[in-house]
Amino acid sequence: MSDIIRRDPRAEWIARNRLHPLHAAMQPVQQSWMGPNGVIRKNVHGVGFIGPNGIKRIDRSGAQQGGAAKRTAAVEVQLPLHQVAAPAFYINVVPDMVGGRLSSHDRDLLGLARQLAGSDGAVLAVVFGEHKESAFATAGVDRLLVLEGHEFDGYSPEQRVQGLRAVDNQFNPRHWLLPDSRSGGGELGRRFAASLKERPATRVWQIKGEECVGRAGAGQEDLARPLPRLILAAVECAEPVSETRHEVLPVELSTALARSLPRIEDLGAVAVDPAAIPMAEAEFIFSGGNGVKDWALFHQTAAALGATEGASRVAVDDGFMARDRQVGASGTWVTARVYVAVGISGAIQHLQGIGACDKVVAINLDPGCDMIKRADLSVIGESAAILHALIAAVEAYRNGAKRDAA
Repeated sequence: MSDIIRRDPRAEWIARNRLHPLHAAMQPVQQSWMGPNGVIRKNVHGVGFIGPNGIKRIDRSGAQQGGAAKRTAAVEVQLPLHQVAAPAFYINVVPDMVGGRLSSHDRDLLGLARQLAGSDGAVLAVVFGEHKESAFATAGVDRLLVLEGHEFDGYSPEQRVQGLRAVDNQFNPRHWLLPDSRSGGGELGRRFAASLKERPATRVWQIKGEECVGRAGAGQEDLARPLPRLILAAVECAEPVSETRHEVLPVELSTALARSLPRIEDLGAVAVDPAAIPMAEAEFIFSGGNGVKDWALFHQTAAALGATEGASRVAVDDGFMARDRQVGASGTWVTARVYVAVGISGAIQHLQGIGACDKVVAINLDPGCDMIKRADLSVIGESAAILHALIAAVEAYRNGAKRDAA
């Protein structure tokens, strides 16, 4: 038999052609990549991935065998239940819960708490006010304490610190974990530390035994120090929980909270021009690409939604959007909670730039493009018709809300 390695020109052509139906099958599955903060992330859902508990991911969808019928009959795997009947200690976590749901930063924080709790401790999540989250069980929460009341609505750091003090007195946790974020966790954690007269560890991204490592020097240096009781963790501080589900048993405070007279009055949210929000800080981005033919309609839709405008590199190069609106590895890395891509096929540089977005919505004519594969929700159709319908739906919703208020 000849030792000559023969090339397959057709397979090479399919691998280069992103519009070919078999293009995705020719691409290697990415098992690890570097996050925006330089931390190597692993694909915990990849086939063959071995987690910290020694559980190996098995492909139950039939995709490895290539059978279409087997792929349609995917089996939902029931994760093992982790129970802590009598916790030896607690690891308390105060997630940001932006929009009433766990963010990716919150899930990283719960993953770190799970590591600190081990098998004997329990992770106690403290949530203020009403929430919309239904996935606490798969995020690693063993106990859930919801502090309800109008006194926690809006910006109420003093009342929240008082609530955390009451939780600290009752449960005496081994560690407190809060996200070191602009969404409220950073400020609340520092206020809470001042109230307890303790020195917190800030911008922590790694914990090794009894030592923690945090960012310092404008993020250019690492600072190692003994592990304190109060930890303000950065994004990607740990892998989120993915191999177990938890009880999420509700707990309550044994004493009623006294409502203190606040020295800070919350006057409500201030309207901000979405165009003035930096791309890296925007929570809702409406981005357009080469598939947008009516840019006036695109701007009208973004204004109706109250979203920050973004664009692909092609749209910027064609002069439809400014250079500072470019999203992607060659533009701005964004961390929006909702990212809407209109007429963007999904080049690899663009997909890298939106890798940290929570929810991605794609509007495109091509059902096989890479952006559709990345999206959590896809709408296949002509962008102009979809944008007209979207504007009409937003106006109808707002008019109905005004009538209900009247």
